[in-house]
Amino acid sequence: MTLRLDEVQVHHKGEQLFAPVNVSIGAGEITTIMGPSGCGKSTLLGAVAGNLVHGFKIVGDIFLNGRRLNDMPMEKRRVGILFQDDLLFPHLDVFGNLAFGLPQGLSRTEREEIIVHNLKRAGLEEFIRRDVATLSGGQKARVSLLRTLLAKPEAVLFDEPFSKLDKPLRASFREFVHEQIAFLAIPALLVTHDFEDSCGGAVIELRQNPQLAGDMNA
Repeated sequence: MTLRLDEVQVHHKGEQLFAPVNVSIGAGEITTIMGPSGCGKSTLLGAVAGNLVHGFKIVGDIFLNGRRLNDMPMEKRRVGILFQDDLLFPHLDVFGNLAFGLPQGLSRTEREEIIVHNLKRAGLEEFIRRDVATLSGGQKARVSLLRTLLAKPEAVLFDEPFSKLDKPLRASFREFVHEQIAFLAIPALLVTHDFEDSCGGAVIELRQNPQLAGDMNA
């Protein structure tokens, strides 16, 4: 599996937000996007995910496993995204949250088998019926990642997923993320302000168009 960005830019009101991005991310690899606040990092992820705000325009080509994504609706891209907030459903327990990410058509037994298997991999099998409000920050982050991965995306985008965790939890969750991406052999693009999050992988420095400084937020 490969996620490829060829001369990808995002324009707003005719202005180019950042220099063209060229990257090819292979199976199990994580490429990190870094840069100052406001340079367009999250906007770049939006371009890949297909949820750019109205008024923004993609220039260049985005390919995922040979499919050109530019004109595809978000729901058909097979791209998962994880934000710094866990966005778990408070009215559902851990099982319900994870079941939400599974494909349609599975029996309850099949869903439970899949969920139990994945919770074991995350070391959270005893939490299957827990109210998500009772989970720690690190546990919520892992459940949120599992829900994203259970949808079987062909690529995953991470928008500062470690930023709200304290240092020990950040290191543990970072390791878990890298393990899961390697295990599933899918490409991933990670936005962060912390170089340690790259774990030695490829890093792209994104620089904002100086003419737009102060006008845009990443």
